[in-house]
Amino acid sequence: MTTDLLDQTATTDGIASLSVAQGDIDPEGFAEALGRSFEVYGFAVVRDHGIDPTVIARAEAAAKAFFALPEAVKRQYHQPGTGGARGLTPFGIETAKDASAVDLKEFWHVGRELPAGHPFAAEMAPNVWPDEVADFRDAMLDLYAAFDAAGARLLSAIARYLKLDPDFFVDTVRDGNSVLRLLHYPPIGAESPSIRAGAHEDINTITLLLGAEEAGLQLQKKDGAWMAVAIGPGELVVNVGDMLQRLTNGVLRSTTHRVMNPPPERRGVARYSMPFFLHFRPDYRIETLPQTISAERPNQFPDSITAHAYLMQRLREIKLI
Repeated sequence: MTTDLLDQTATTDGIASLSVAQGDIDPEGFAEALGRSFEVYGFAVVRDHGIDPTVIARAEAAAKAFFALPEAVKRQYHQPGTGGARGLTPFGIETAKDASAVDLKEFWHVGRELPAGHPFAAEMAPNVWPDEVADFRDAMLDLYAAFDAAGARLLSAIARYLKLDPDFFVDTVRDGNSVLRLLHYPPIGAESPSIRAGAHEDINTITLLLGAEEAGLQLQKKDGAWMAVAIGPGELVVNVGDMLQRLTNGVLRSTTHRVMNPPPERRGVARYSMPFFLHFRPDYRIETLPQTISAERPNQFPDSITAHAYLMQRLREIKLI
């Protein structure tokens, strides 16, 4: 790692905090710092990621306007039986894997817009859009595109860290089944449970999260202890998902994480965030990279599986289908 990049690198209790723009100057140093953080924590924090603050603010305003609508209006956009792939998933439905209590949240999913007759149309449903918020569609598609571009830059760094061609992931995520989630954790009573979103791992390739400035996000370290993830305004939390963990034979960690409620005096405050779950394309076959297999690290995932089949398997586990 170069001295310049070291000067641009901070830590949140050891989690790398990096400038993506600095990574353009020193791609190898950026890749090394990002990859090491993913190996140890499964998480990193990045700034200067190229997502325009005005695009973020516009999407936040549209999301808050939607979640402020009457419950009966919002429920019109719930599509039971679809795994929450598009539209609204109402409060109290999603449950973390192996958990008994539901998460204290509602959310909206925006997927990739596909042209008519696209070969992935069977796996990727068309978007639905609320009529009540005029700017909703344009705001979310602009943010989706910005997340897509930021994710591509991070995947290039991950490829470098794995000693792959920097463009290795380009085709794996081309027209990928990525999802923008608009999350709303409503205000709750002081007597409510301490957890807003139960301990879980993400299913996808990598997750890019905006809006986690409100305290509550925690990751579980290798020793089992929980650690808060603190970020500044406009920064992205990035974490490894199960698909990338599987591809890399566990070299890059998909880390268990959760969202805790604030102290009782803050529980009357709503929490909003916007994670982007970057996915492989549905037909991409996740097969362990040979260079991640060794005598010390035998292949943990000898059976390959397509990204779509794996997604369906995991959605059943969290009771969305």
